[in-house]
Amino acid sequence: MNYKAVIFDLFGTLVHKFPVDESISVLWDMAGVLDVDADAFTRLWFDSFSERHSGCFPDLEADIDYVSQKLGALPGEEQVRKAAQINLDYVVTHIVPRQGAVELLDWLRNEGYKTGLVSNWSDEVPAVWNDIPLSEYFDVSVFSCRAGIMKPDPRIYYMACDKLSLRAEDCLFVGDGDSSELSGAAGVGMSTVLLSDSKVKGWTGRQISSLDEVKQILTETG
Repeated sequence: MNYKAVIFDLFGTLVHKFPVDESISVLWDMAGVLDVDADAFTRLWFDSFSERHSGCFPDLEADIDYVSQKLGALPGEEQVRKAAQINLDYVVTHIVPRQGAVELLDWLRNEGYKTGLVSNWSDEVPAVWNDIPLSEYFDVSVFSCRAGIMKPDPRIYYMACDKLSLRAEDCLFVGDGDSSELSGAAGVGMSTVLLSDSKVKGWTGRQISSLDEVKQILTETG
């Protein structure tokens, strides 16, 4: 198979996931600005994962408004803006590429492959994505909150393909397997590769333990 593009998941694949303790600390800081109970705010923020990631709200400030109002609070615009900025500042400084990520993306560009990103995330990431150096390596970036659909919905993969002007069959999808993303990608016709350091129960497809191995796959098939 001669692939024309590689489409990646973001968190757990190209960049490290945000540590839970740090995420909670950020949410506590946001709650302090909003003058709401920190434990309740944190719990409801995590509980509203699907709503925030699937684009139920137009932006991060609307996410914050929703959670605050569910707690019976009516924060002012400036409070919401400051809370949002706390979150955005954290994202910009803590999206850290995994070992080999930048090198692989640079290699793909030099070899003439198109690159895409399909990520399930809420608005704090796409809101600052263009300020993050990693973003410059992608021809197309699709975030679920902006697309209004989440992996493994077939439409989000087709959206990336359409933006790349390619068929799904022309694309290799690389991810850590969260959100049933690999079965979703395979379902639309993409080839899939699991990136994981350990054996994953139920996975019978190709698996790699480092991003550098993507080069080998492309060299084998191209």
